[in-house]
Amino acid sequence: MSYRVAIVEDDEMLRENYSDLFSKQGYQVSSFKDRPGAQQVFSSQLPDLVIVDIGLGDEVDGGYSLCQWLRQKSRTLPIIFLSARDSDLDIVSGLRMGADDYVTKDMSLPHLVARVSALFRRVEVMAEPDASQKKAIELGKLRVDELRFSCHWDGQIVELTLTEFWMVYALTKHAGHVKNRQQLMDESHIVVDDATITSHIKRIRKKFQKLDSSFDCIDTVYGMGYRWSD
Repeated sequence: MSYRVAIVEDDEMLRENYSDLFSKQGYQVSSFKDRPGAQQVFSSQLPDLVIVDIGLGDEVDGGYSLCQWLRQKSRTLPIIFLSARDSDLDIVSGLRMGADDYVTKDMSLPHLVARVSALFRRVEVMAEPDASQKKAIELGKLRVDELRFSCHWDGQIVELTLTEFWMVYALTKHAGHVKNRQQLMDESHIVVDDATITSHIKRIRKKFQKLDSSFDCIDTVYGMGYRWSD
């Protein structure tokens, strides 16, 4: 299967370079210089993965707006921010908008390709499930349903992105066991850096705490990783 990759980047040279890179990897590539042009096409058909810059032409945060719009249309569409901005605030903001990953433009091209490939691997895992083996995890107030990709806390839906869902699933599948960052990446089918993992975990905690201020089931085990404790 030839996946469709969309690149939204206002710099013409970079847009062409990234398009050429992913075309050589066998992907069908479409590229856009601004948010309105991308949204016009995406309104009729979504690609299989979107790589988007934050600043798009006159829109300083146009990529954020596009990400939010895309996430409203699809909870499972893989979205990667590719930006020159490298502050913690920018990374956290990108993940808050619902992106699966955030990478900076100084990243090596092979590493970027690897992160895209990992997200497509997750798509393949989702597309070929053995439904008969999928069982919901129930731990106290928590219910995680792998078949429906849903998470509930005390009967209330926890609005997780797909990446966040997989991380919760990875932590709760063997509750009490410490999962290091590599294990979380492997079981979430992503390839990200430590800062992105940390940001995802913070976002997950906040989403549970929004429903229950006393939530404290995700422990940070310093120097080792994270653990779900009930």
